[in-house]
Amino acid sequence: MKNERLDVKGKKVLVMGLGLHGGGAGTVEFLARCGARVTVTDLRTRRQLAPTLRTLKHLHGIRYVLGGHRPEDFLVADIIIKNPGVRRDSPYLKVADARGIPITSDMGIFFAACPGRIIGITGTRGKSTTTYLIWKLLKTKFGNRVHYAGNIRKSVLAILPRIKKGDLVVLELSSFQLQDLAQEKKSPAIAVITNLLRDHLNWHRDMREYRDAKAEIFRFQKPGDMLFYNGDDATVRGLVARAPAGARAVTSLTAVLQPIVDRNLGPHYRSSVALAIAVARHLGVSDTAIVKTIRTYKGLPARQEIIAAIHGVRFVNDTTATIPDAAIAAIRRFRALAGADHQLILIAGGSDKKLDFRAMIREIKKSVDALVLLPGSATDRILALMKKQSGDIPTFCRMSECRMAIIKVPTMKESVILARKRATKGDYVLLSPGATSFGLFLNEFDRGNQFVSAVKKLIHKKK
Repeated sequence: MKNERLDVKGKKVLVMGLGLHGGGAGTVEFLARCGARVTVTDLRTRRQLAPTLRTLKHLHGIRYVLGGHRPEDFLVADIIIKNPGVRRDSPYLKVADARGIPITSDMGIFFAACPGRIIGITGTRGKSTTTYLIWKLLKTKFGNRVHYAGNIRKSVLAILPRIKKGDLVVLELSSFQLQDLAQEKKSPAIAVITNLLRDHLNWHRDMREYRDAKAEIFRFQKPGDMLFYNGDDATVRGLVARAPAGARAVTSLTAVLQPIVDRNLGPHYRSSVALAIAVARHLGVSDTAIVKTIRTYKGLPARQEIIAAIHGVRFVNDTTATIPDAAIAAIRRFRALAGADHQLILIAGGSDKKLDFRAMIREIKKSVDALVLLPGSATDRILALMKKQSGDIPTFCRMSECRMAIIKVPTMKESVILARKRATKGDYVLLSPGATSFGLFLNEFDRGNQFVSAVKKLIHKKK
């Protein structure tokens, strides 16, 4: 599909930030199809980007400048398309901007060219579940005329050619992507905000900038557009006071659906499901279809996902818990499932996003029997806070000898082996890091995949 506002045929287009999540690769493919002369630049090396580069090996004529950025590449470009993870105040982008070179993003291109009606979902927690459920519910009424994309490890441009006028597009939008949309003065026709908690403060200057980025989801809405928001979140309520279009607070589930959601997903997903239902009803999905869909929905992969049981020990992959609040929710849920007679063994830690770990530490001390920590700056902070509060840190020991045992391990494989040695029938081993994956893993999904792989090796060993 040709983008009327961004004609790239024969032009020199610089893609800044290829990345490892799939968005950069999708952008490069789209540009190649449109006849652009593409140069890709990334701070990562060819070796670090190998998984992404393999997906692009069928494309010819792509020029790669990897392991660093060069000012000259920015100055000769006709158009620059930045990765969402690149801040707009990058010195390389400033140089290009001063020359009047257009700078946009894959999301900016998509919003300019998309002929369908866009439903955008953002928030700190629960946005992936809300996005997926909205898509799943709308499919019961609109079938293949509903499309699903956004912050889901692939570029929105990959689905652009399939979208027709009158179709619905359900997009998960990160704060990074929303800041890019602010440059285009675009917001989705239907916007959803799940909640607002502290996150990404290693990227955003402060919490105010993070909140303002989330507000971009409704900032440019027009009369007749709609905003759905979590009415139980005080921060969200304050934010949406500036919404220019209609705003509807969503606060509860029906008595029929609440116990189903609590059992299948956990109580912390009530607001996500309620928001998805509100959007579905707004667009005419029947209550019968809604109840049928919710009854069968068990959650997305890598989000409190029970991946295996070995000799009665259940292993749970919650790698997408990259903030303390998410880890707290998982600890509470699986503490209740384990009960008083069984252990909850937590694998946590990683890199710090300048977040507050004190509430997570309190929940760990209250509910966790053994804590296995992966290396990183967040782990160092957790241990320092524990030592400050308690005076000492218990070492890995038998359950009968101390309430909570702690050990640092260098790899995911070792963390799983140690957790399994400690666990007995009826126990839960929970990977819920409460921190990012930088350093030891490519991203949080690589972290989860390594956890799953280590657990599978235990299964094969058992056989």
